[in-house]
Amino acid sequence: MPYKPMKLCAHSGCSALTHGRYCPAHKKAAAKQYEQYQRDPAIRKRYGRSWQRVRAKYVAEHPLCEECLKTDKHTPVNEVHHIVPLSNGGTHASDNLMSLCTPCHSIITAREGGRWG
Repeated sequence: MPYKPMKLCAHSGCSALTHGRYCPAHKKAAAKQYEQYQRDPAIRKRYGRSWQRVRAKYVAEHPLCEECLKTDKHTPVNEVHHIVPLSNGGTHASDNLMSLCTPCHSIITAREGGRWG
């Protein structure tokens, strides 16, 4: 399948071409800026270092997307999804987690009314 045409990096003044929103040189800085200024502090607290450890352990145990496996596709994990969101009383327990690829995670999140709802 062909790629979309490359476009300019969204970082102000950068003329690098990229397939994503930011070029590799500005991707990390954009993520840091989002975390620091736009993400709710309560959410930042819930997804700290302890979450990174839980997530890494879960990804090691479940390296493929659980939704794609239901249709016999073998897609690597990009996201770890909370079945019951933390905002609704969910926890980081492994029985409340689900490993997903980005498209499956977006579909589930949109269906549940999260983030875009």
